Amino acid sequence: MTKSICVYCGANAGANPVYAEAARALGRALVAENIALVYGGGNVGLMGIIADEVLRLGGEVSGVIPTALVEREVGHTGLTRQFIVKDMHERKAMMAQLADGFIAMPGGMGTLEELFEMLTWSQLGIHAKPIGLLNVDGFYDSLVGFIDHAKDQGFIRPAHAALMMVETAAEPLLQRMRAQQA
Repeated sequence: MTKSICVYCGANAGANPVYAEAARALGRALVAENIALVYGGGNVGLMGIIADEVLRLGGEVSGVIPTALVEREVGHTGLTRQFIVKDMHERKAMMAQLADGFIAMPGGMGTLEELFEMLTWSQLGIHAKPIGLLNVDGFYDSLVGFIDHAKDQGFIRPAHAALMMVETAAEPLLQRMRAQQA
C-alpha cells in the first residue's frame, strides 16, 4: 500500500506557469489519495509549491535537506517533519527509505540525477518501488525519446525501460504506481 511518495522536482518554478500548476495538481492528488509527500525540504521553486499545496490541504509532508542547502534552498519551516542531514548522499538515502514510490516532475540536473539513481537501484534489485515520470506539457519528451533510443541500441533492456512509468497527469500516474505495487 502506498503511504508516501517521494517527489523530485526543481528548486526553480520554471519558465512556464504550467509547471507550478502541475505541482499543485500533484499535491492535490496526493492528499486526495491520502499519500504523504516526501521531498527535498526546500521552500523554493516547484519543491515549495508542492509542499505548500499538500500542507494547505491538510496533508503530511516530510522534507529532507542537507545542512549546506538549508539557507540556499531556503529550508521550509512549516513541514510535518523536517530532517536536516549531513550531505546529499544521506538526503537521497533517507528520502528513498521514507518513500513507497518516486515521481520526477520537471527539474534540472538534481532531479535527473535522483530519478536515474532510483531507476538504477530498481534495475539492480535494491528496491522494488514504483517510479513515475510526470511529463508536464512535454517537458520530458526528449528524455523519453532518449530512453527509447538507448533501448533500441541495446543499452537498456526493455524491462528496465518499463520501470519508468510516464504520464502527463498526476491521477493516472498515481493509479499506475498503485497498480504496480499491488
